[in-house]
Amino acid sequence: MSAGAGKPWGGRFAQGQDPEAEAFTASLAFDRRLWPHDIEGSVAWARALARAGLISEGELTALLDGLAAVRAELAEGRFPFRRELEDIHMNIERRLVELAGPVGGRLHTGRSRNDQIALDERLYLREVIARVDEGVREVQAALLDRAEEHLGAAMPGYTHLQRAQPVLLSHHLLAYVVMLERDRDRLRDGRARVNVLPLGAGALAGAAFPIDREALARELGFTVPSANSMDAVSDRDFVVEFLSHAAILGMHLSRLAADLTLWATSEFGFVEFSDTFATGSSIMPQKKNPDVAELIRGKSGRLYGNLVAVLATMKGLPLTYNSDMQEDKEPLFDSVDTLRAVLAVAPPMLRSLTFKVERMREAAGAHYSTATDLADYLVRKGLPFREAHEVVGRTVRHGLAQGKELGDLTLEELRGFSPLIEADVHRALTVEASLAARAVLGGTAPDAVRRALAAARALAEKGGHP
Repeated sequence: MSAGAGKPWGGRFAQGQDPEAEAFTASLAFDRRLWPHDIEGSVAWARALARAGLISEGELTALLDGLAAVRAELAEGRFPFRRELEDIHMNIERRLVELAGPVGGRLHTGRSRNDQIALDERLYLREVIARVDEGVREVQAALLDRAEEHLGAAMPGYTHLQRAQPVLLSHHLLAYVVMLERDRDRLRDGRARVNVLPLGAGALAGAAFPIDREALARELGFTVPSANSMDAVSDRDFVVEFLSHAAILGMHLSRLAADLTLWATSEFGFVEFSDTFATGSSIMPQKKNPDVAELIRGKSGRLYGNLVAVLATMKGLPLTYNSDMQEDKEPLFDSVDTLRAVLAVAPPMLRSLTFKVERMREAAGAHYSTATDLADYLVRKGLPFREAHEVVGRTVRHGLAQGKELGDLTLEELRGFSPLIEADVHRALTVEASLAARAVLGGTAPDAVRRALAAARALAEKGGHP
């Protein structure tokens, strides 16, 4: 017997593996979560072997019964994992042989761990994408509920963190609903590239037996089999793409969290976090910290790092499979777990917020927020916009010197900057007039926002899995 006995590749080796090397190369600690998908792929492969006449119907039945028994052990937490068997594939295969007898050794006919792991990851990601899509939809639903609740509430819109123009709070919240819909679009689009069958590619050159890969693809719910066996076993674009989508989604949720943490400061005072989604200080008794939102913001860094880690791993690899590719799983699993945690906590946090609408409304009309409306007023009177901009700039400078808001300047003061200004000017400088003027599709006028809200609700509730 060879010194490598017990390993799937042991026949070639005269010496056993160094214990540190064995621990270093083993992936069981993290790839064990792929067991449902490994079983699913093995069941389909057994049937493919039977269709190809490589195993008898009796052998197929024995394999399927054995795989069912292995599945039950795994599901019930009584599976005897063995680290020396390296990964989830060999653990399942060895247990199958123990339960089903020598026929279990026939299952790997024509199959390699290279196409097997590619299959498992694709099956796993297909399932994950559906769960993430549902989680994003829940965040959208929470935002839409709060937008409907505060449909008439005005607040300042910002550029460069400086007050810019009045907007509706609902309009601001809908911006995130639209962002998240792009995330759902990306997930659905990426699923098409996940849904390609690698099984049958073998180690790299393709299976040496007459496997019907089209039938195999149909059985496992894939759109098509892979077109090139070398690409099939070396491709991790689908992992990189998902990690990219996860990073962009994390960025959007981070921006939402950043807005909320800023609004919760005493300087803004636009929102208060529920006690159930805040923490205190170990030294300052008065503090109420938005830790949940801050951690949502912080988790985006993990998502970015996981994407870069896999890109860096893949960038210099020659065709085809290399053990470096084992390093794609921990970043992938970490991003999946991170998204699961963030998407679970975000909707209830959003629903528990208290928006300080009076404070928002007060701020919406302050600091010359309707200056652009005065310029638009002059444009309607016939003045070119660039000249109107100059006039209003000088008017604001005068107001600052006098310690007056734009709406507090008298008609005489305003006419001192342009004879086109008439008695109707102050009506144009209210927050309500400013909002109502932005009635274009996608604007912040109340009617436009109502229509946008209804359209967003219909789109989000379209729901279902991608």
